[in-house]
Amino acid sequence: MNDEDILTRIQALVDEEHSLREGSGDGQAPDHARLRQVEISLDQCWDLLRQRRAKKDSGENPDEAETRPVSEVEGYKQ
Repeated sequence: MNDEDILTRIQALVDEEHSLREGSGDGQAPDHARLRQVEISLDQCWDLLRQRRAKKDSGENPDEAETRPVSEVEGYKQ
């Protein structure tokens, strides 16, 4: 996956997140389980993109960056 692929995936997840938060328009609550999955996937994608950019900036191969486990990505302090 290259940077463009990751950015495309991020945009698709953001679109889905917005759709879930807006709900179906009939007053139903959003699917909280799916929303949580989307949020986690977004965090992992952003982390992977940051890793790739850091590797590239330091002269390393960005393709060596790997998706980190949820437990690691979700443990970061903002």
